[in-house]
Amino acid sequence: MIDLPKPWRLPLLGLALAWALLAVLYYDTAAAMIVIWNRSETFAHAWVVPPISAWLVWRRRADLAVVVPRPALRWLWGMPPLGLLWLLGDLASANAATQFAMVGMFVLMVPTLIGTEAARRIMFPLGFLFFAVPFGDFMTPWLMERTADFTVVALRASGIPVFREALQFVIPTGTWSVVQACSGIRYLMASVMVGALFAYLNYRSHAKRWAFLGVAIMTPLVANWLRAYMIVILGHLSGNKLAVGVDHLIYGWVFFGIIMLAMFMFGARWSEADPEPLPAPASAQPVAATGRWVGALLATGVLLAAPLLLRGLADSQSSHVPPALAAPTLPGYSWQAEPLASWRPHFENPAGTLHGRYESDSGAKVGVYIGYYRDQRYGRQLVTSVNQWVNGESDKDWTLTASGVAQVPEGDAPQRWRTGELRGQALSAVHGDGSAAPRLRVWQVYWINGRPFVSDWQAKLYGAVLKLVGQGDDAAVLLIYMDKQAAGPDDAKLRDFVRTHWPTLDTTLRGIRDHDAARKP
Repeated sequence: MIDLPKPWRLPLLGLALAWALLAVLYYDTAAAMIVIWNRSETFAHAWVVPPISAWLVWRRRADLAVVVPRPALRWLWGMPPLGLLWLLGDLASANAATQFAMVGMFVLMVPTLIGTEAARRIMFPLGFLFFAVPFGDFMTPWLMERTADFTVVALRASGIPVFREALQFVIPTGTWSVVQACSGIRYLMASVMVGALFAYLNYRSHAKRWAFLGVAIMTPLVANWLRAYMIVILGHLSGNKLAVGVDHLIYGWVFFGIIMLAMFMFGARWSEADPEPLPAPASAQPVAATGRWVGALLATGVLLAAPLLLRGLADSQSSHVPPALAAPTLPGYSWQAEPLASWRPHFENPAGTLHGRYESDSGAKVGVYIGYYRDQRYGRQLVTSVNQWVNGESDKDWTLTASGVAQVPEGDAPQRWRTGELRGQALSAVHGDGSAAPRLRVWQVYWINGRPFVSDWQAKLYGAVLKLVGQGDDAAVLLIYMDKQAAGPDDAKLRDFVRTHWPTLDTTLRGIRDHDAARKP
């Protein structure tokens, strides 16, 4: 049984009550974080973060015992910004924002309820808790691109001819593709967490700690590039008998383990002795009155509850009426309910969908997809990493091969559209000039309550702010596409279609929003 010093009993009780209140009020946020730990191998390491943090605090118990805890109410000023971050994140269905805010509240309660000096002595263990937040998936596409870049360059330097298109490439012995598992995001997340812990435990100098953390970031990146290259080389030299299938992953983890062991052995050469226990503060503070602890706890509770109350108020202002989508009439075009191609955009759980094509009197065909979102929640929000043109894990028929941004300055059309090209066949079956594969040119824009956006984060933030001020969360994604040859040079036909008919499409979406807002119960 732990015998707590008497001055610590009331503060720790208050801190435990505050943490319990946080767990009750923000249960859904914490549960969503744990679901990701269970579901994603990238963040499975987060399970060990809380116990490691608790162990790190226990190691500093002698440093804490000589401190007289005293509530520091000035730290309460940090609660409203964290509450606002949680509120905007929840309105935008952004897990990372809500979870960072919740962990921030958890950490901020420590200096608030036991004092600044005590919190300073366990600053790293508290900061280490932020590694429990599943964050960093947004880097996956960039990491996949860099892995493909390095692998292709290394293969060509080895004398192996390579034909590359996007994240797929062909060498004389077969076809390879860089998928999410090849991005190295798992290695990077684990390395950064363990590297930060290693640096804290082994170095006293801040310069050494930051230097080793830089090594912990760069090592898994370079190691993953080498891993990808060596797997392709093994497959090439063995006639695709080695480094394919399950052993592909086994070789990857074995190689990563060897690299991590080498990194720690290298870092251990400059390790420093553990520091001496910190002395008691020069000016000892008197034990605070019970009323001060109670006041700090009540103020913390009020600030914890405020974001949830505002969230409920914002929900009450939203429309819950299912939208009814119908294709608008466009001059010179007739609407056909059949899509232009076999491609189906991967946007999950919209409140309403319209997908078909317009055919002009001259025979031109333009595909249109509208996914309309309303009363957005986790699992049915517009802007999320799982909503993509192509689901790379399940859709093997279509591949994104190029992306960019187009400018449409004329008329009332939005200034910028996201653009891209899709190939509708496996690369191994495509001729050198690409003529064997159907190809689509696609333009996309987010429509957020009457305003167009290209940026994911801008669309999320604008939608959250509008919902917060009671204007609802109606939003849509518009995809307009044509066969690549029909679209013409520089997507001229698509550009003309957007410039001419965007006002009608925008007016139609506004009409759905305004009509259903009038029917709001």
